[in-house]
Amino acid sequence: MSTQAEIVALYPNRPLAGQKALVTGANSGIGEGVARHLAAAGAAVAVNYVVQPDVAQAIVDDIVAHGGEAMKTSANVGNEAEVLAMFDEVIKQFGTLDILVNNAGLQRDSALVDMTMDQWNLVINVNLTGQFLCARSAIREFLRRGPNPAVSLATGKIIHMSSVHEVIPWAGHVNYATSKGGVNMMMKSIAQEVGKHKIRVNSISPGAIKTPINVSAWSTPEAEAKLLTLIPYDRVGVPDDIGKAAVWLASDASDYVTGTSLYVDGGMTLYEGFATNG
Repeated sequence: MSTQAEIVALYPNRPLAGQKALVTGANSGIGEGVARHLAAAGAAVAVNYVVQPDVAQAIVDDIVAHGGEAMKTSANVGNEAEVLAMFDEVIKQFGTLDILVNNAGLQRDSALVDMTMDQWNLVINVNLTGQFLCARSAIREFLRRGPNPAVSLATGKIIHMSSVHEVIPWAGHVNYATSKGGVNMMMKSIAQEVGKHKIRVNSISPGAIKTPINVSAWSTPEAEAKLLTLIPYDRVGVPDDIGKAAVWLASDASDYVTGTSLYVDGGMTLYEGFATNG
């Protein structure tokens, strides 16, 4: 991932200036990248975490040291009471919320015949129910505040973090793929419901991104070479790729975009195995 100074240099016009954002699962990987990019683009950012508060604080401190505004906030997004308390805390400190990035997620991989109810329920609860709970709270705040065209053309923006596995089946990861398929239809249904309020709801669906959750897939030259056989663009993504996409989706530059899943995947959804006729 780029340094905060390098990220700040990408956004001299600060397209998100004056806006307030919450990024769930933001103390590592994609969430950290998104939080850093939103802050560099001018948003005040709440960095949500469940574990390692010192890591979350270090991200906050780095953002602030480079001219941004940030806070940390703890919540398990699958717990309704904790989500409600987190939104109360963020809105109390920031005054309102303009952007939610529903990023928190996890994997508990297993062959279907060996998958336990705990593995199934945990993934569905965090990856799908957690996004529902956070989206509900964000939309309540957007509706309470109403539009503020001086800050943003949209009344509010939600970015769900999905995956290429909302459309690509993934044997051995049935719980994860199911959760992301659910995120896709949830996003579209919410976008349809709240569009009349000028609330925009979209998803980013990453492909292979170098993060701690999938380190074994890219950490050795052999593993990375195998992964690249799935990616037409011939490189593995990094959190900066997702951060840049999130800034665009959160900005007025994408004001006519809602109900869309943006695949940031180097072409993984093109099914590279068929490039040579399968």
